[in-house]
Amino acid sequence: MSPGGTTPSGGAARPNGTTSGDGTTSGDGATNARATLEEKARRRAMLIRAGIYIFATHLFAGFVLLLFALGDRK
Repeated sequence: MSPGGTTPSGGAARPNGTTSGDGTTSGDGATNARATLEEKARRRAMLIRAGIYIFATHLFAGFVLLLFALGDRK
């Protein structure tokens, strides 16, 4: 480790001697936990959006079928 608390590769030195070039924290995992929560939130939002799209598509298809059924009547 070079003087000043940085490593020769340019990353910040952690207390346990490992480097952090990507913004991760040392030991406590706070950044990893936050990233996991953000990923879960994104996945949940995507599933909600997909559910809305599927529901809307089925609703539209039902409307089109209703139009065909009503148009077929004399």
